[in-house]
Amino acid sequence: MKGKGYNQLVAMLAISKASFKAIFRSPSAVIFSFLFPIIFILVFGFLSSTSPVIRVAFDPTSNNDNELYRELISNSSIKIIVESEKKMKEDVEKGHVTAIIKIKEVNPVAYPKYVIELVTSTASADRIGLLQSIIQKSIGVLDRKHFPNSPVYAFMEKKVLPGREYRTIDFILPGQLGFSLLSSGVFGVAFIFFNLRQTLVLKRFFATPIRRTYIVFGEGLGRIAFQMITAIVILGVGHFAFKFTLVHGWITFAELMILSLIGLIVFMGFGFIVSGLAPSESTIPPFANLVTLPQFLLAGTFFQVDNFPTWLQPFCRILPLTHLNEAMRNVAFEGSHISDCWPQLKVLLVWGIVTYAVAIKVFKWEP
Repeated sequence: MKGKGYNQLVAMLAISKASFKAIFRSPSAVIFSFLFPIIFILVFGFLSSTSPVIRVAFDPTSNNDNELYRELISNSSIKIIVESEKKMKEDVEKGHVTAIIKIKEVNPVAYPKYVIELVTSTASADRIGLLQSIIQKSIGVLDRKHFPNSPVYAFMEKKVLPGREYRTIDFILPGQLGFSLLSSGVFGVAFIFFNLRQTLVLKRFFATPIRRTYIVFGEGLGRIAFQMITAIVILGVGHFAFKFTLVHGWITFAELMILSLIGLIVFMGFGFIVSGLAPSESTIPPFANLVTLPQFLLAGTFFQVDNFPTWLQPFCRILPLTHLNEAMRNVAFEGSHISDCWPQLKVLLVWGIVTYAVAIKVFKWEP
């Protein structure tokens, strides 16, 4: 190929052009090169530009008809929770609400005019300092406005309720277990059934007396058994190595395993859909990541859903992984039982019905 008319530069440019076109014809290349980086940038951009959200409740007897109250609630980092007095106390003890705030007028004509009482618990030890800083800042704003020299507009008192210590692992581990179930259910099922179909193994199964339903169940049970072992390992390492909270011991562990099984069955429905829709093996990862990545980022795996912008939170709360994570955290740390997780289970049930209805429509037995 060393003839006179052969131009090495032209050949190189032709190869470059063909390669460039091939990249844009590959869904996986486009998604991994463009879509995923954009999603990461948006999500972490939102988090970095948004202050941490502190959930608080105001005591029913709090004096809220004053500018101190208005100054406090104007802070974007504070989210006010309205509920009964009994529920407030329970949520404070569990760490769902950082503190109950009570504004008391102690001096109608003199200063300090108000006392801010905080009722918190050890479960919110990582957030109470930030709340106190926010309150002190609000008091400082009013001090500078009315008394730049000496008087103080209000002062603060704190009462700590007994409660379990809420560690980072108590939030992170259920999210990681949930995402492990999601990944296994989607990727594992999608690749297994696609390969069985492409290699004509499913077609060969039809030559035997076994029914199609049992083929699916047999393959599905293998995936379930493997993932249940994975769940046991994750919970075991978390509990014994990092003191992950299992409030009721073995009962809590058993209920977490039941929740894991329910979540995995729901997520496997997504895997069946992907295996039915994917035209080739190379398209399975991008299709599967369209299901898993948004949930990984937005379903409370690493961050509270409240930390996302208000307009994004409704979308976060319809994701099945959000509800599985929430149910697992309620059972593991708060001492709830599966019967108390019916709101989350209803959402998972709806997702299960929808996904399997779609899976039946798109699933293929032959290439």
